[in-house]
Order: sequence, then structure tokens, then C-alpha cells
Amino acid sequence: MTDYPETPHVVTASREVAAGCEQIFELIADPAQQPRWDGNDNLADAPVGQRVHGVGDVFTMTLTNGSVRDNHIVEFEEGRRIAWLPAESGEQPPGHLWRWQLEPVDDAHTRVTHAYDWSALADEKRLARARATTSGKLRASVDRLAELAERG
Repeated sequence: MTDYPETPHVVTASREVAAGCEQIFELIADPAQQPRWDGNDNLADAPVGQRVHGVGDVFTMTLTNGSVRDNHIVEFEEGRRIAWLPAESGEQPPGHLWRWQLEPVDDAHTRVTHAYDWSALADEKRLARARATTSGKLRASVDRLAELAERG
């Protein structure tokens, strides 16, 4: 697993979850599941049938404020890693990235790491929101994801 040290522009949260990589990955790679575990309380809805399968896929998500985001998959390894660049519908991504990495500890436990990287964010109107995205908010997503995965 690649280590992404926390910098002022990269925020991370990590913990061990009592579930296998595949089970956890399904909750992340299926956008319709994401509002169930979103610790930012920012995701409202995603149409079913958008399960991500590789780099280049794009899934849409409606935020709690009603706006729609296109999420461009830029990293993908089935069961292990997924990352996307969000953008306003029909626009180019402004440069912030959400990443999930899963590392098996054993057959029944996985180290889950969630990262928010805004080091390439070029849109000044988004900087305040980016700075407000703390490791605590990421940890809330990891904890909610863990609760769902551990329940099976």
C-alpha cells in the first residue's frame, strides 16, 4: 500500500475494520451505497447501476444541496484502491481527489485508509471547503463504512 503522509493539502484517516476487502470495496465502488456511510453528510443520492469497474468510469452523485457531481475515476484496483476527481456536471474537475485504499490484515480484517487530496485544487472558491475537510470528517466516513461492513 502506498503511504500518503498527511500534509496541509492531504488529509487522511485510517483504521482496521472487521470485514474482508471485497465486502468493504463493494460499499465504496457502488455509488448508490455512498450516502449510507458519508461522514460529511454531503451526499444525498446516486442512481443505482453505476458500480465502478475501472479508470475512466464516471459516476454521478446528487449532493444534499441539490447540485450534481460527476466523479471521474482516476485510480482503480479491484478490491484494493479507488480514487475519483469530482466536478460540477459537465465541467472539468477542479483538482481535488478522494481516495480509498484497502489493505488485507487477514481474511477477516482490513486496514481502510481514506484520503482527501486538494494539493492540485485550482478553484479558489473551493479552498475554504477543502480546508474544512478534516481527518475527523474522513474518520466519520471510515467509521460509518466499518459499521455497515461489519454488520454484513
